[in-house]
Amino acid sequence: MNDTAELVKNKMSGGERRKRTSRGQGWEEAGAEFYQESYPADVDLEVWQRDPAHIATLLPSKQSRAATSKRVRGEVKPTLRRRTSTRSRYSSTARRTSTAHDVHMAMLPDLSENLSNEERTWEEIMQIKAMPVSMMQKKEMKAKLQTATKLRLQGFEQLKWQRRKVWQQMKSRWKETYSKLELWRHSLKKIEGNFGTGVVAYFLFIKWLMFLNLFIFLFILLFIILPTLVLVPQESPANTTLVEECSRNYFNLSVDSSFLDWVQGTGNMERTIMFYGYYTHKLISEDGNMHSYYNLPLAYIAIAVIYLLGSLAVMVKSAAQGFKERLVEGEGQFYQYCNLVFGGWDFCIHNEKSASMKHKALYNEMKACLEAERLEEERQNRSRDEMLKLMIMRCIINLIVLMVLSGALALIYYTFYFSQERLNKELLNPNTELEYLYKFILEFLPSIIIVCLNLLVPNMFAYLVSFERYSPLFIVRITLLRTVLLRLASLIMLMFSLKDIIICDEPDSCSCEDHPKCWETYVGQQVYKLVILDFVTHVLITFTFNWPRMLIAKYSKSKVAKFIGEQEFELPKHVLDVVYSQTLCWLGSFYAPVLPLLAMLECCLLFHIKKFACLVNSRPSSTVYRASRSNSLFMVVLLISFIVAVLPVAFAIAEIPPSKSCGPFRGHLTTWSVVVESFDQLPAWIKSIMFFFGTAGFAVPIFVVLVLCLYYFYAVSAANKQMVMVLKNQLVLEGHDKQFLLNRLSAFIKQQHEHQKVMRQVEMTNLDLSNAS
Repeated sequence: MNDTAELVKNKMSGGERRKRTSRGQGWEEAGAEFYQESYPADVDLEVWQRDPAHIATLLPSKQSRAATSKRVRGEVKPTLRRRTSTRSRYSSTARRTSTAHDVHMAMLPDLSENLSNEERTWEEIMQIKAMPVSMMQKKEMKAKLQTATKLRLQGFEQLKWQRRKVWQQMKSRWKETYSKLELWRHSLKKIEGNFGTGVVAYFLFIKWLMFLNLFIFLFILLFIILPTLVLVPQESPANTTLVEECSRNYFNLSVDSSFLDWVQGTGNMERTIMFYGYYTHKLISEDGNMHSYYNLPLAYIAIAVIYLLGSLAVMVKSAAQGFKERLVEGEGQFYQYCNLVFGGWDFCIHNEKSASMKHKALYNEMKACLEAERLEEERQNRSRDEMLKLMIMRCIINLIVLMVLSGALALIYYTFYFSQERLNKELLNPNTELEYLYKFILEFLPSIIIVCLNLLVPNMFAYLVSFERYSPLFIVRITLLRTVLLRLASLIMLMFSLKDIIICDEPDSCSCEDHPKCWETYVGQQVYKLVILDFVTHVLITFTFNWPRMLIAKYSKSKVAKFIGEQEFELPKHVLDVVYSQTLCWLGSFYAPVLPLLAMLECCLLFHIKKFACLVNSRPSSTVYRASRSNSLFMVVLLISFIVAVLPVAFAIAEIPPSKSCGPFRGHLTTWSVVVESFDQLPAWIKSIMFFFGTAGFAVPIFVVLVLCLYYFYAVSAANKQMVMVLKNQLVLEGHDKQFLLNRLSAFIKQQHEHQKVMRQVEMTNLDLSNAS
């Protein structure tokens, strides 16, 4: 019996080395079949006991292979079968002898497996660290390995192992130190335990944007701000040009400075490194001589292109990573509950508080899975009349949304022109404090209207979407889409309104009447005011509106008060807040180079503001968000915002003439003409190479190579997909084999118990007969 059980164990462990053929079934269907299929146990166990190798021919995978082979060999000629029949009779005895010998050898222990050395023991200890078992079991296994007899490595092998061991230890210690020093680590774990992985992905998104803005600001600081502050511009020529005269008039203009100027970016502040107009259009060097110089205008536009392309690259990379996570998550939908229950626990948790938070996180994940299944079942059970009514309702709501968006854009347009008309005609030189206050309100009026629309209209969208009966995931998507359209369209309308003010068609004057002398700085001021007002709005809403609502709901027993005061952490709304702030950073960083620093500080403060809103003011949302879907959704919205923010800047660089009074591009026809002039100054051989890159002789071969590479990767992807299906079917067959062997083993053990029971009864009967006689 023990020998037979050992043989079954060897067969089960050797299943990974046997090749399988595809059964043509899907992963989920095959998995369901594995859990539902059973195999008969009423087999000829005496035959199995006499010939244990016979069990291998009864495995499902063997039978599948045998059926395939029979189909392939079904067309063999009868003469060939007659010739081989005699040979098979003569070789049957030898085959049975060799089979018995192989079975006997397979049952013998492999002594080479007991031999170990220092490197193998260390690798096994590293594997124990990654095992999902309790710490006590890990310590026991590690102690057994350390006390076991092992061989010592010698010579160069010892040196290689020691070097590898030291490197692995350094990597593990660095990871441990980095995890301890990770920014906002405790806050993120607390949020994950209370609100799930989808909400904590939002806070990781804020952290990611903060480091992105730090990267942008470091580029601007190193290549634009520091050279401007440290290096000296070249001396002006003796003859005075229009650009020099306009620049002198702009910088010598006397202005007053007050607190409101710091809020608006006006006064003396617009002549600082904060805004575009401060930077010189001249070549700069260490001592003013032009032997070695720094081309600040070229660096200004080159750095803008670099940090915008860098932002696009990291966004695409993050979006691709999120797509991979969603793909893996979609592959495991059939086993999602098993994965959560049996593989979702974190064995590094060592206190009750962390364990409770992890319990809540797993509960939220399972709640999301169940909610998705319920809504899908409800959608499939709808009748035709219900579907028709629902489609009519959705069309009406989409028309209302379009009307609201059109009205919001018209309001922004007319508000901007109203404020500009009042400022240029009635309040050009205010005298009283009331006029100063009125002027301040008019200057902020377009920004106030945009912020108010961003606060009120999304609530209307959230109310309307409740009548459309979408799934929670699609509700998030459609609400985000509509709110993104509102916020980005409002920014586009603001830029369109500025277009009539910043364009001047008088080439012989510094600026047109009622137009700003430095329109780039004026655009930067408008974006700066939007950033300041947006941040102040977050603070006021969180601490002066939502916090009192929470207190009323918490300490009041009235149902009305609880209905008014209770708040959910609505992820789409908060995502749009962060994306809008980042869009303002991209839109204004060209005209206000220090704006990425303000955006980084805003992200840092916004993290704590949103944390307070999440943990204190809000309760977990009825819609549970998953991390992978949330990350991909964040990146898609951010990519759309990036495109909308870059388009006005690219149009201004390529088409609109720069100001004659300020900035690094004064005196040029367009901003991009600096790049063209710098290219003309390159050596002839470099220009010929660059021109060759634009010819058909270079473009056509590159296009052909790219098409071939694309086809190659497509073929590799198709082959990998086919291999994945084959491996899945092999795993299913391995499961069938294990279930088959376990059924046979249990039947064999049951028969042995019954046989022993019968033998004991016979012995007792014989003993009674002998005693009676």
